[in-house]
Amino acid sequence: MPPSVAPLAVLAASLLAVGAVQAAPKAAAPKETDWRTPAAQDVVVIDTNKGRIVVELIPEVAPGHVARFRELTREGVYDGRTFFRVIDRFMAQTGDPDDTGEGGTKKPNLKAEFTFRRDAATPFAVAAAPAGTEVGLLKSLPVVSQAWSWSQVTSDHKVAAWGTYCPGVVGMARDEDNDSANSQFFLMRQPYPSLDKRYTAFGRVLSGLEVVRAIKAGEPVAAPQDAMTKVRLLADISEAERPKIRVVATDSAWFKAEVAAKRAARGADFSVCDLDLPVQIR
Repeated sequence: MPPSVAPLAVLAASLLAVGAVQAAPKAAAPKETDWRTPAAQDVVVIDTNKGRIVVELIPEVAPGHVARFRELTREGVYDGRTFFRVIDRFMAQTGDPDDTGEGGTKKPNLKAEFTFRRDAATPFAVAAAPAGTEVGLLKSLPVVSQAWSWSQVTSDHKVAAWGTYCPGVVGMARDEDNDSANSQFFLMRQPYPSLDKRYTAFGRVLSGLEVVRAIKAGEPVAAPQDAMTKVRLLADISEAERPKIRVVATDSAWFKAEVAAKRAARGADFSVCDLDLPVQIR
């Protein structure tokens, strides 16, 4: 399961430092050509007693975990599951069929997908290149990658990359064994990059981060616990009920201008977690 949140003082100091930096000027509204429509099978609608959370799954980074999440969603395993472990300024954990934090399904555990191999076709939008790495977004997921120049010397002409734990990132919980993830998952309330390459990141909240942050905290959470009332893939929602969702594309002019503005405003303190994609839901 995700580790305890011991270094809170360090995180709090960093968040205060972020607040001290002058905010970037507000960008112009995206144009029609700046938007993309996520695949319906890659969008999850999580209705909770606190409100709705919409998540985009990113199969390019963790295909096995995304396939398991889709499978459990379609089987109704996540319906009614409580948020049994919620730590303020860290994450909210759920997905246990037993609602205890100790359970899982009878399906085999998942092999860890802490990193993935990025090739030239991977839709990764580079935002900055600090210390020989590259950071940016793959669809909506913040990602850290080896510099692309390393592909010239790797046997598969690819480089290693991984999702980084910014607010809204969705990760799979596990036990001490790296390959012990099964059904439990967590949603980040705040950034926590020490989870990088230790827990599989496989999606990000598009809408409803305020709901994630409003979930009742506790370790464990005292009764009554908040819960997911219904979890569905967008593809499985009837056309009449299905929300229409679109997200600003990372290859758009709006996104490139936004990256430039954020980098100018934040200077050396720029982080990929500073990048937020506009989302429209109707």
